[in-house]
Amino acid sequence: MLTEEERREIEEEFEHFDYKQAVSVDALKIVQKHRGWVSDESIKDIAELLEMSPAELDGVATFYNLIYRKPVGKHVILLCDSVSCWVMGCDRMRAHFTKRLGIDFGETSEDNEFTLLPMQCLGTCDHAPAMMIDETLHRDLDEDKIDGIIERYKG
Repeated sequence: MLTEEERREIEEEFEHFDYKQAVSVDALKIVQKHRGWVSDESIKDIAELLEMSPAELDGVATFYNLIYRKPVGKHVILLCDSVSCWVMGCDRMRAHFTKRLGIDFGETSEDNEFTLLPMQCLGTCDHAPAMMIDETLHRDLDEDKIDGIIERYKG
């Protein structure tokens, strides 16, 4: 069931659109902001509020790779795997995450601190390889830089 705050935030978005269904991405992001991910139950509740079927809303949710349909860690690491980042060593960075955190793409660390996901492009090709943790972009990565960044996010 949607909380009163979630419902209020979603309904505030109605003012900006002609149709309730147009709020679907924003509604998913609102629920994810509060819960960390969007469950099947949340899909049903949001769909009812937006007057859509759960299948229609799930199609929207699964189209956008930044809507998480299963639980993620406290911090989500988006490692760019575009051509530029690949040429500059994103595979080496991915291997370092596996060694350092024990996770690969699509996995969450045992302590639930970090989830590692691939990202097609972070738009910073001139500073590859790159990653984003939560809302913060990190560029010109190497193993030592990753270790320092991870330490700042732990705990």
